[in-house]
Amino acid sequence: MIIEPRMRGFICLTAHPEGAAQNVKQQIAYVKSKGEINGAKKVLVIGASTGFGLSSRITSAFGSNAATIGVFFEKPASEGKTASPGWYNSAAFEKEAHAAGLYAKSINGDAFSKEVKQEVIDLIKADLGQVDLIVYSLASPVRMHPETGVLHRSALKPIGQTFSNKTVDFHTGKVSEVSIAPAVEEDIENTVTVMGGEDWAMWIDALKAAGVLADGALTVAYSYIGPSLTEAVYRKGTIGRAKDHLEATAFEITDKLKDIHGKAYVSVNKALVTQASSAIPVIPLYISLLYKTMKEMGLHEGTIEQIQRLYAERLYTGGDVPLDDKGRIRIDDWEMRDDVQAKVAELWKEADTDNLAQIGDLEGYRKDFYNLFGFDYSNVDYKADTNEMVNVESIK
Repeated sequence: MIIEPRMRGFICLTAHPEGAAQNVKQQIAYVKSKGEINGAKKVLVIGASTGFGLSSRITSAFGSNAATIGVFFEKPASEGKTASPGWYNSAAFEKEAHAAGLYAKSINGDAFSKEVKQEVIDLIKADLGQVDLIVYSLASPVRMHPETGVLHRSALKPIGQTFSNKTVDFHTGKVSEVSIAPAVEEDIENTVTVMGGEDWAMWIDALKAAGVLADGALTVAYSYIGPSLTEAVYRKGTIGRAKDHLEATAFEITDKLKDIHGKAYVSVNKALVTQASSAIPVIPLYISLLYKTMKEMGLHEGTIEQIQRLYAERLYTGGDVPLDDKGRIRIDDWEMRDDVQAKVAELWKEADTDNLAQIGDLEGYRKDFYNLFGFDYSNVDYKADTNEMVNVESIK
């Protein structure tokens, strides 16, 4: 079939397998160009199919020659209907890993469920024995709680008062004012349940009880802080409460892992174009201005550059992992530099529909967005007839 991007609001309903393969190959090439990392050799990535999770799996495999197990919840293709982008990413990753002689298997299912946790444990026992790094990179808007059976939905809302500020429709470039009503207590509780640290802790508890964590095992989860421009809707909003909970959970997990000399870390990463961030008012405008600024300063990074730097310069240096005063790894250090943030704040005041294409990097934002779905890669022929029925080799 001829596969073209089909949009509904801020979501692309189609994905391109050849574009996804290019995405994976480019990330692999970058990691290999940076040299070997003395990192973990048996790695579990929970949320492994897109974004930071995919880049973590690629960095583990092609930076440290690690065996990897990836967990994700993606939609395979059916005749005449494309798979989700994460499915095609995972298919491409496994193909490249197997060609390089690396162990790579994947499990497609609800990572919040007890059943998937047990399936992963059984696979680790059968194939790897133990794992020495667990990356937790889930980004789901909903969670069926495994104990109560209640379906919780996260909410993107400020806390305490209505939030109003600029935003941009990145498809049209129109800058407008947006207002978001404040959260009620139930919104906060649901968001913490979905996006906080409870499931991360459940994973580590289950893996430890099953005896599949190696001595000295590390686990890392990803978070975001961001600037004062976005804090009302992000860090001081419902999502921020969830991130606070996630970050507090790292200390609890570290305490539980003391007997096997393990540690849990939260890495605070850079603002990047993701499916989730595209739907958050204010964030696309901020990212557009941030991209322009960081590219001009030679500081711009995508997910693969961030994670390669996290592994090579933070987690696996051979020395102590550098942490901030709240015990977090800061790989957002370039984004949060004073000179970067001062420039973005200055541009923010000026930004409007007429000048955003000049003072911001709206084109870069759009390209990164379409790349998420396998589109807008220069070396892919999008007019060619493409087989949408692509399998992930380890999933029967």
